Amino acid sequence: MTAHTAHSVGLQEYLKRGEALRAAADAEHARMRRMKFDTIAVHGAYGLEAALANQGSLNEPLYLSPAQTFESSDHLEAALAYLMPAWTYSRYANPTVGYLEETLALLESYGFDGEATACATGSGMAAIFLATDPFLVSTQGAVGTSGSDRRANIVASARLYGGTFMLFQQRYGAERGVEVRWVHDPLDLGEWSSRIDENTRFVYGEMPSNPSLAVFDIAGLAEIAHGFGLPLIVDSTVATPALMRPLLHGADIVVHSVSKNIATSGLAIAGALIARHVIPSKVGPDELRQDFARYIKQLPYRDYGPSLSPFNALMVLNDLRTLRLRMEAQSRSAMQVARFLAQHPKVEGVWYPGLEDGAGYEVSRRYLWLADGCDDYNEPVNRYGALLSFTVRGGMPAARQVFDRLQLIWRAADLGRIKSLATIPAISTHQQQGAAGRLLAGVPEHLIRLSVGGEATADLIADLDQALSDRGL
Repeated sequence: MTAHTAHSVGLQEYLKRGEALRAAADAEHARMRRMKFDTIAVHGAYGLEAALANQGSLNEPLYLSPAQTFESSDHLEAALAYLMPAWTYSRYANPTVGYLEETLALLESYGFDGEATACATGSGMAAIFLATDPFLVSTQGAVGTSGSDRRANIVASARLYGGTFMLFQQRYGAERGVEVRWVHDPLDLGEWSSRIDENTRFVYGEMPSNPSLAVFDIAGLAEIAHGFGLPLIVDSTVATPALMRPLLHGADIVVHSVSKNIATSGLAIAGALIARHVIPSKVGPDELRQDFARYIKQLPYRDYGPSLSPFNALMVLNDLRTLRLRMEAQSRSAMQVARFLAQHPKVEGVWYPGLEDGAGYEVSRRYLWLADGCDDYNEPVNRYGALLSFTVRGGMPAARQVFDRLQLIWRAADLGRIKSLATIPAISTHQQQGAAGRLLAGVPEHLIRLSVGGEATADLIADLDQALSDRGL
């Protein structure tokens, strides 16, 4: 037997082993898809066989080694060519991160007929970048364009998190020359449609948005985007899979700042993108369209290096187990807080998807539902999340006074924690986009954003009441 023949035989053995590993993973995936939401959140992809292979550990093991060792050159070649499952190097993949990715894919596709794949990242902004950048390649060869003289554009709701706004406006727009077409009223499907043309690369919305809590008709917008052969990307950070799963309504890619409601303890920074299989796109190879998240993981993710720390992945997995229970409790508390603020004489306006007089209330009712709510209440139940915003009468000076008086609610440019947090977006999360950008995004300077945590609702209301007292207002 020649060396070349021996190599070929050895490589084939690893390919067969790879097929067996994939079949076992697919079987476990199919088994977990039959489980309820809470069961998936608690167990994820870490089943009994995986536990026994890891010294019987009840929890997913933490793999801190940055690299994997291999049995032979054939094993190395098969793994690095993606011909068999392997993690090889933590910039490519990691077993602990892999458990998180599979769990997020299962949760985000809960109730969805098709398949989905997830890619975890080092931050929410990394996930947003990876979910959008591949569609902004050179226009040469793009479907529906005649050459590189065509200027690519993106169509996005202006009601976005400040970091996303800056990524689109500055990094893509000012630095790359991509035309950013902002939609001022995300509830107006006609406005969305009027912004899209043959040079549009993707359609992007955030629901509910941070901090204005804007919503849009996902199914209606998906139909419009798909009519142009475009993917719809939805940032569902505020809702989480416990309250809304955009893939069920036609979205193609979902992004999360996992650092928020999913990693509620505040011990980890992380992000994720979850994509359905077979998405529309005018650019990119077939692999991008067939399994977008896997394509991202194997190529752009590998080359850009936005990998998630395995330790952070484990922290997220631990928090994730109680996701639905927390979102249920915090949503109920947020609703009570929103109603309290709505009737307070010192409050000018309140933005919360569950308030009946809000512009997007009917759309919110259509999409924001507690997963498996029928099991708890014998009927479907709307829940609207833990985030709300309000403005104080008296403008920015009054807003600062109220903000500075908070005693139980912490002042931080963060959200989605088990501890309640407040910030003034105009001087924090949305400061860099300037007054014109904030006006476009619907962020008044005296807006206070409040992320409701797990404290007793009565204590939160009492803190807000004393902060809104007549002293100095």
